[in-house]
Amino acid sequence: MKATVTTQLTEEIFRHLTVIVTDEGQYRKAAEALRVIAEEIQAKRLIHSDTTERIEASPAMMEIIRRGDEEIARGQTPPIKLEDLWK
Repeated sequence: MKATVTTQLTEEIFRHLTVIVTDEGQYRKAAEALRVIAEEIQAKRLIHSDTTERIEASPAMMEIIRRGDEEIARGQTPPIKLEDLWK
């Protein structure tokens, strides 16, 4: 995220927080929502990191990836329609 966008979003969050800070119940809801979002992001990072580490630790998987990279470099892979990608 670009610095200016981050700064703008941070300022927006603080503007909203200054409005709800007078209502403890709403402030608690905001804090809980931010906690949940942060936990979801952290969980996704851990899953991604763990998956990447497992793939990199597997010689068989790395060989498959290496062969695939070579096939792509030689142009030996047929194009796949985007709508067929997840079938």
